[in-house]
Amino acid sequence: MVTRRGAEAAVLVPVDEWRRLQAAARPSLKQLLLSEQARTDALVPPRGRAKRRPVEPLR
Repeated sequence: MVTRRGAEAAVLVPVDEWRRLQAAARPSLKQLLLSEQARTDALVPPRGRAKRRPVEPLR
């Protein structure tokens, strides 16, 4: 653990561990936005089965 003025600032890990962590990481927002794939599949949760309330017109 590396600290800067008493606050944790960085962690030193072996290169092999860093590469394993990088490979297992989820894509960043930047990577998602720049990708050719559909962008909404991973960002929008599935809709529930809740029904809408009736809306009364304004008078």
